Amino acid sequence: MFRDLSLGALDITATQAEQIELTLSHGFRGTDLNLVEFHQRAETHGLPYARRLYDSAKVRLSEFALPFDPAAEDSEFQQGLKQLEPLARTAAEVGCVRAVTQLSPASDERPYHENFEFYRRRYNEIGAVLAPHGISLGIAFCSAPSARADRSFEFIHGFDALALLMATVQARNVGMVVDLYDLWRSGGKVDDIRKLTPTQIVQVRVSDAPVSPARDELTTDQRQLPGSTGIIDSAAALTLLAEMGYDGPITPNPGRDGLGSISRDGFVRQVGQALDQVWKAAGLSPAGKLSPVRK
Repeated sequence: MFRDLSLGALDITATQAEQIELTLSHGFRGTDLNLVEFHQRAETHGLPYARRLYDSAKVRLSEFALPFDPAAEDSEFQQGLKQLEPLARTAAEVGCVRAVTQLSPASDERPYHENFEFYRRRYNEIGAVLAPHGISLGIAFCSAPSARADRSFEFIHGFDALALLMATVQARNVGMVVDLYDLWRSGGKVDDIRKLTPTQIVQVRVSDAPVSPARDELTTDQRQLPGSTGIIDSAAALTLLAEMGYDGPITPNPGRDGLGSISRDGFVRQVGQALDQVWKAAGLSPAGKLSPVRK
């Protein structure tokens, strides 16, 4: 496992040089890739030029956001698949072999069973494009009740239901983004992660929950720094993942709720320090392996 700084997860914007500086300055070993921007730079200036800063800094490129909506209209979706092929080739060339996407927990067009089949087909098609490049697709579910309010049909918003959808997708490179906050908010437990194999886990996102309000009233913005309240046992989750042999990114994704007008650097510093404390509490080495117990 490795500590991953995702600017997307933290809602931060930065240049490539700034992103690398934030990554190295605050104890992270990997960072996410703005694939569309990177691909355009590679097309214009060549891949060696586009990747030179990452290579020089020895920063691992962890994941990229799927650059189109899987729920788009048919013509837009097919265009997205067509454009994904060269993007996936570029991502693979720089070792970024994890794509992530968010599943909507409700629909105004399709009831549950129709939506299930709809996404099964869509994810299978996306997986088929990514597979030749050795790229896995991770699906994240959203457990927030507010995201389902005033919608015609509820859809997947929990761990087991998403695991069932994954099991029906023929493409074996389609897995899950395990978000500990959404797992907890949906009533799941850390031990649920055991239901997956390490290869089915594409990314792990860690944050804590506030003491109040009740979990069904919490918003995404109220995510806390990992380990800050202890309501979500991130350390136990990391220990479990290490025991399972998971070797992917551990990505903190707290919100800025309660942090005031903190600077970008200050925010990433706090995030890095919080993750470091959880890392140590989990008994992990800097390389993300379980450290031997000293007698």
